[in-house]
Amino acid sequence: MENTPKSSNTVWHRATVTRQRRAKLNQHESVLLWFTGFSGSGKSTLAHALEEKLYQMGYHTFVLDGDNVRHGLSGDLGFSNDDRIENIRRISEIAKLFVEAGVIVLTAFISPFRADRAKARGLVGDDFIEIYCKCPVTVCEERDVKGLYRRARAGEIKDFTGISSPYEEPSHPELSIDTNSHSIDECVEQILAYLIERGVYKPKSV
Repeated sequence: MENTPKSSNTVWHRATVTRQRRAKLNQHESVLLWFTGFSGSGKSTLAHALEEKLYQMGYHTFVLDGDNVRHGLSGDLGFSNDDRIENIRRISEIAKLFVEAGVIVLTAFISPFRADRAKARGLVGDDFIEIYCKCPVTVCEERDVKGLYRRARAGEIKDFTGISSPYEEPSHPELSIDTNSHSIDECVEQILAYLIERGVYKPKSV
């Protein structure tokens, strides 16, 4: 997909309300939690469970979910390699804006290519936290909560990650969560422990 050239007439406007001021108002830092893994690995379930926990504690959060985004922002994209790359590019730019807005943003996308996740990290910098939802594709296929693997096996879905399209595991994720062996609650606690260590999350009374 070709990128539209940037206009030479645009100038970046620097706002007086900065990210630092938003963090002070919100009483917490903002980060990007990037959940990646096969379809059925638990990305969306875990992201929303974590968001619920953070929300109950008074944190400002938002989940960018793969399926939801494809109903709107990326509704014009398919699942070819080029379209997947463009989808992740758009998500990365949106996520960066959320982080600047002082929000803890959680993204739940297969995002199968290392290069695309590296670009997202490059945009957000040190506030990019890659969370690999580690679950064997065979287990994800057994779950097949959406019936997608069955359709992919039948040839009804082309370029399906894990079946007819590759998935490149993260080389050095900040967190590797075993969503096959651990419960959602255990996975949430593992992430919260990491966020406490990073100084992002400080438990508050509900």
